[in-house]
Order: sequence, then C-alpha cells, then structure tokens
Amino acid sequence: MHYNQREKMEVIRIVEESEIGVVRTLRELGIHPSVYYKWYNKYLQEGYDGLARKKRNQFWNQIPPWEKQRVVEYALERPDLSPRELACLITDKYHYFISESSVYRILKKRGLITSPAFILMSASERFKDPTRKVNQLWQTDFTYFKIVGWGWYYLSTIMDDYSRYIISWELCKTMKAYDVERSVQMALDKTGTEHHPEQNAG
Repeated sequence: MHYNQREKMEVIRIVEESEIGVVRTLRELGIHPSVYYKWYNKYLQEGYDGLARKKRNQFWNQIPPWEKQRVVEYALERPDLSPRELACLITDKYHYFISESSVYRILKKRGLITSPAFILMSASERFKDPTRKVNQLWQTDFTYFKIVGWGWYYLSTIMDDYSRYIISWELCKTMKAYDVERSVQMALDKTGTEHHPEQNAG
C-alpha cells in the first residue's frame, strides 16, 4: 500500500501522540517500523515536503548526497570507529540501515580511509614453536554479536592453546583492555597459575 504525503504526516502524528509505544502503534496501523522510520527521518531532514513521493533516480539504490554527507559527519565525530562499527552506530542510533561496504566507499572517496600496508606471508604446515604442555600459551579473543532490543555485546574468552580448553569467559558491554585483564585474572584464579602465560590475541 502506498501512502501519500498527507497520510504519512498523519501516521507520524498518531505515533508521536500514542501512549502505547511506537512498535505497538505501528503494528495496529499495519506499518513496518523500517518504513515508518524512513518517513520520519525524511520528515526530520526536510519537513513536510520530505514526505512527498519523489521521482526515482536512474539508480534505485543510489545513496542520496545528504545521506553521504551525514555519514562523513558521523565519521568525523567518531574517528575511532571502523566502517563496520560506524554502520552499526547509524543503524542503532539514527534508525536507518546503511551497509558497512557503503560506509567504506563513502569514507574512502572522501580520503578518510588510508590503505593499510599488507605483508603477505605463506602459511607453514605447522607452528614454528608449538606448545607442548597445558598453560604454556593462552589465547585471548573477542566475539561480538547484537542482541535485539539490548544492543551489542562482546564475548571475551581465554583459551589454552595446547588443550584448546576455554579456561574462562565473560560477556562484556565493551571491548576494552580492562575487560581482557579481568578475563585473564579469572583464568589465573581458576588455574592457580602464578605467572601469566604468553598471551596471543586471537
């Protein structure tokens, strides 16, 4: 079903004045949240005129210039974020989807991403110095995933390289150095190891 400019404005008004929440209100109206937020973002950016149907560009999936500019502004505000993290931030905080590859292309074109120096190494059949006993080498790793309605979480793990046993793990809200230190300390307490084995970030 296609909504005209007046109908979109009426939906926005109903949602803003609703006392039962956005998701439930949209469910009652039969409108998907992603469709509503697309209208709402247009309304915030361009006012009532932004709700009017516009002629399609030659390329239906082309990102509009104003949206590209917003991506650049977000990137300048948060230079510490990677294109993947920036895309997630835009989706979570500003309620519209943009892919990691699109963010990368936009920033690359503006000269905000430099090409890394790559060193090509061929893999050998076995490790140069393989571990020979338990607790000789531990590996640390973070796995991150998004829980709908909660946000991003990070699973910190400490694994023994020789046995491949997960010694300790913790679900964290950040991926900071102190999160790793806390996980390592848990592993030390569990194994009774007095000294830190050599750590290898996985």
